[in-house]
Amino acid sequence: MKAFLVLLIGWLGDRLLGDPSWLPHPVVGFGKIIALFERLLNRGRWRKFKGAVVAVLLIVATFVGFWYLLRWIDGRSVYVGMAVKAVFVFYCLAGTTLIREVREVFRAIDRSLEEGRRQVARIVGRDTSQLSAQDVRTAALETLAENLSDGVVAPLFWYALLGVPGVMTYKMINTLDSMIGYKTERYREFGCWAAHIDDVANYVPARLTALMMLLVAGKLRVLPFVTWFGRQNASPNSGYPEAALAGILDCRFGGPHTYFGEYFEKPYIGTKARELTTADMELSVRINRRVENLSVFIILIVRLVRFAILYVFFW
Repeated sequence: MKAFLVLLIGWLGDRLLGDPSWLPHPVVGFGKIIALFERLLNRGRWRKFKGAVVAVLLIVATFVGFWYLLRWIDGRSVYVGMAVKAVFVFYCLAGTTLIREVREVFRAIDRSLEEGRRQVARIVGRDTSQLSAQDVRTAALETLAENLSDGVVAPLFWYALLGVPGVMTYKMINTLDSMIGYKTERYREFGCWAAHIDDVANYVPARLTALMMLLVAGKLRVLPFVTWFGRQNASPNSGYPEAALAGILDCRFGGPHTYFGEYFEKPYIGTKARELTTADMELSVRINRRVENLSVFIILIVRLVRFAILYVFFW
């Protein structure tokens, strides 16, 4: 049960604190390492090969490094080891921070369009300078749905499978994708492997996220909608949680966007292009929180069942 206690402490830390801006964050360190390799190697010939080597090297090094680090700490003090692991779990969960950011976007857009554009630019990668008020609200809710998978369910999934080394490795994979996994001229070759590895790492969590969203919203009847529109998205994963939220809210997400100065024609998710409201945002936040709770509860049940089986057969 120590693994669940580690998870519970880390998760409660995220619920209470989010990501304080004053606190050093390992993902920032991941980003600096990735940026260094990108500046040094994303040039000349063999860009795809160099990008593949960087991605695989950083992923393997993260898992091995954290595995040995935590084993060394456990060897000196189990309780210190648990505390350190809980801190790393806290770092890897991003539910509270994004909910705060999305709420700020909706408050900002109610004050002025320019303020809303500036606020949403903090959480999306697209160009926000030409977005309408509806586009700003849509971008915020799309990001909220996608982050529920990337920032909550996927880290919990990989923690359940591979512990803290697994969840830290997932964060490295996710950071690689968020920095270089774009189909722009600059990143198309160098970030190819990073993007595909991220696709694999998020394949199951994204679909679990969409299913849990429908469960907690009591809208399993929307499953055919999610199945259809989820696979229309250019991303093999992010379309599923976005489609789930679009189906729950009965609205339309997606459409063309500009990333790093390049225009991308992206398909729409849903058909009802209605105005989004603060009430829609609050419902989306409640769904996020319920999915978080359900995910942690499932891990608890799995751990209890595993403990009971080991107790029955080995004691």
